[in-house]
Amino acid sequence: MEGVLDHPMRELLCELGGFDYCVTEFVRVTSQLLPNRVFHRLCPELRQGGKTLSGTPVIVQLLGGNADMLAANAVRACNLGAPGIDLNFGCPAKTVNRHDGGAALLKNPERLYKIVSEVRKSVPTQIPVTAKMRLGYEDKSLAVENACAIEAGGAAHITVHARTKVEGYAPPAHWQWLNTIRQQVSLPIIANGEVWNVSDYKQCREVSQCTDVMVGRGAIRTPDIGLQINSANQNTPYSPLQWSGICYLILDFYQRIEHIPTRFACSRLKQWVGLLSNGYPEGKDLFSRIKRLKDVQLILIEINRYIK
Repeated sequence: MEGVLDHPMRELLCELGGFDYCVTEFVRVTSQLLPNRVFHRLCPELRQGGKTLSGTPVIVQLLGGNADMLAANAVRACNLGAPGIDLNFGCPAKTVNRHDGGAALLKNPERLYKIVSEVRKSVPTQIPVTAKMRLGYEDKSLAVENACAIEAGGAAHITVHARTKVEGYAPPAHWQWLNTIRQQVSLPIIANGEVWNVSDYKQCREVSQCTDVMVGRGAIRTPDIGLQINSANQNTPYSPLQWSGICYLILDFYQRIEHIPTRFACSRLKQWVGLLSNGYPEGKDLFSRIKRLKDVQLILIEINRYIK
């Protein structure tokens, strides 16, 4: 979710509601202790008790392959106010994998154990250390072993994206594998992957037998998916946001990013509308209207055409 689920988007989605907690974009750790400003840039919520303004906890996610440096940076994040540390063993990006990070680490369960255990013993005991992984790198042969290594290292829970690195984001997600893993470890497994709506959520829980589900791209494509799921779980009525309501959210999002350079603001607006177009037919029309525009005010005019 790098470059998508940043601070302004987290604030907007959590203010809308429906999420128990959220996780930052990954903080890339290599061979040095990062300065405070890096953590504050990627997780401004640290300045307000590790929560969004609406009160949703924000977990700091670290990515890298150096156990000692990950541990040192985890301590720094906790000292700055992080309510939890999540370790990224799932990013499929080629650049990340080539530089000893993300899903590349799934090739060696012993390294997962070392990283998790070093971070766990370094941060305060009351701060949970968790991990996110995929089912494997090229295949799923180490899926259970990797999960067991993460558990042995002391993780509080594991979020499992139900595909390998090679499978990327291509459907389907193999939710049945999450149940296989769940039966081999004692810590909670959180399901992730291909949950776009309430129906997917219910099917994912049924197939995986996982109690909890993490939504990533689904929250960007359907901003009120958390509210829809909570309503379904509580059997209470809820009317999903229609396109005009989504456009109000887009305008709200712009107000949160209007301080950044115009070309970046244009890119972010286009990016989100492009993602929304997968869930809302009107989004395709709007995206076709704005995709070549370079003036943010013209983009805002196009968005306002859909406001009722």
